[in-house]
Amino acid sequence: MGKRLYIVGTRDTKNDELVYVRDQITQTGARAVIVDLSTSGPETFADGVAAAEVAAAHPEGAKAVFTGDRGRSIAAMAVAFESYLTGRDDIAGVIGLGGSGGTALIAPALRGLAVGVPKLIVSTVASGNVAPYVGPSDIAMMYSVTDLAGLNRISRLILANAAHAIAGMAKAPPVPLSASDKPVIGLTMFGVTTPCVNALTAALGDAYDPLVFHATGTGGQSMEKLVESGLIAGVIDITTTEVCDLLMGGVLACTEDRLGAIARTGVPYVGSCGALDMVNFGAPDTIPERYAGRTFYAHNPQVTLMRTTVEENVRMGRWIGEKLNACEGEVRFLLPEGGVSALDVPGMAFHDPEADAALFASLEATVRPTGRRQLIRVPAAINDPAFAEAVLTTFKGLMSSSNHDA
Repeated sequence: MGKRLYIVGTRDTKNDELVYVRDQITQTGARAVIVDLSTSGPETFADGVAAAEVAAAHPEGAKAVFTGDRGRSIAAMAVAFESYLTGRDDIAGVIGLGGSGGTALIAPALRGLAVGVPKLIVSTVASGNVAPYVGPSDIAMMYSVTDLAGLNRISRLILANAAHAIAGMAKAPPVPLSASDKPVIGLTMFGVTTPCVNALTAALGDAYDPLVFHATGTGGQSMEKLVESGLIAGVIDITTTEVCDLLMGGVLACTEDRLGAIARTGVPYVGSCGALDMVNFGAPDTIPERYAGRTFYAHNPQVTLMRTTVEENVRMGRWIGEKLNACEGEVRFLLPEGGVSALDVPGMAFHDPEADAALFASLEATVRPTGRRQLIRVPAAINDPAFAEAVLTTFKGLMSSSNHDA
């Protein structure tokens, strides 16, 4: 049947708007279908994809969605819609309409789609913090200006613009991902690991197309999203600092799924302990009281760094180690014995060989070595040229082995 645009929302409250968007899209010559995400009761719309069909995609069936409890039903419909949408191969693009509840209902499924698939949400909350909805994906958010509660002179204008935007995205010829056929490599970087990553990108440039991700919580998620989308051929995860913030309550935390895409895809992976010496907080007055008396470093007036302790490094070593144990692809994790960041070297604020030793020992006690999963100690600090050379040699060896196996 070919691909088509999916227009999603709750028809029991937004049918007029959804039909209007569909009509605007079809006038461009594109194919479109409305997908109903209503949870209020029996289906009353003859056209489009019925809410019951979407609900049937829930792992426990439609009965898990139509419970009579609004909160539970909406949460279950979000699960069902994600399952329904991500299992399809006829999607030219998706446009969703919603208020705060509708946006939360629609966004998880859109985040599950591959990067590059056109995705747009017209939302009453798009003028605020959209990070919880967009996450690591490429969802475009358009503010509705007025509430999505019927058609008026403003909503018609906004919805028509959105309809033509998604139609234009879907109709445009695909843009090549790269002008070259070089393998794409993902790298993670923080300010305190920049020299290492700069050296690596310079050395990789002739043979690879390096993409650098800022390890600020979303950065790691975005890299792994591209890995899962099949757009990254190998990973050099020098900077795993987001784990510090996850476990210790910092402001740049990853999710519990960090390294999950590495495990699920088996992509060649070289990782390290970059910036595991620090937890990120905001201004000093935002630091939790339980951390009074700790070692801090003022990165700038808005960012305060806290040195991780021996006990915290043991905890991080266990967490990362268990994640590495779930990886069955080629995995090498390098331990920089001379320091894990620019602040963790002799004479700098976070230099603490005891904490580093605890991290390395915890990793070695947790990781189960195999022929494909190895820890490697390197007698250098993370930003030393010798460490970058060790990473580069290790990574090239993995990629060569992967190409040979393929």
